[in-house]
Amino acid sequence: MKTEKLLVRCSELSKIMTKSRSKKDPLSETTKTYVMQKAKEDFFGISPSFSNKFTEKGIMNEPLGIEMINTTKFLEYKKNTERITNDWLTGECDINAKDLIIDIKCSWSFETFPIFQEEAEKSVKKSGYDWQLRGYMLLYNKPFAEVVYCLTQTPSSLLGSFDNIELHDVNHIPEEDRLTFVKLERDQDKEQEMADQYELANSYYLECIKELENKRKIQESWI
Repeated sequence: MKTEKLLVRCSELSKIMTKSRSKKDPLSETTKTYVMQKAKEDFFGISPSFSNKFTEKGIMNEPLGIEMINTTKFLEYKKNTERITNDWLTGECDINAKDLIIDIKCSWSFETFPIFQEEAEKSVKKSGYDWQLRGYMLLYNKPFAEVVYCLTQTPSSLLGSFDNIELHDVNHIPEEDRLTFVKLERDQDKEQEMADQYELANSYYLECIKELENKRKIQESWI
């Protein structure tokens, strides 16, 4: 049972960075819901796994995305397998380059692929990928990071009878047209903001753990 402190995944950073709309409560409802779930998982040692056809495509086609980048940019990037953890943050980026962290996002279909720079940048913000990459830059000590949206052929095993095949059959499109890059630069002010938000979230996490511990003690006293 791990209850010392809250450990946040880079992919979950946006959940603690959501601003509160209340002047009385420094934590947003999104953050509180996330922290309560983490406290419950850590206290009972149960971590539910989540998967759907969208995440499965991302995992299955990640090597294709890396290959597309290498082919179009004449590079030799390799999949990163090193996870880094500090006192409160943990993450495993997709590509760990010399001065750059890269995260691959394989779009579900032609329809959802952000081909224009403006929509890609909006998608990064809306999805919280900017905070995810800021976490990676902190952990891996890199000055830059990129989200690379890749439009890849969807495996037939993931498609159902209601899916429009034409939106997933994309290999005829030139590879350079199937990549959109969004670059971020490391920002110390943003990192301080992350650290401040974490302290608030961790305090609430410890309160949640304490409540669970007290609840258990009360129940044990009934026996």
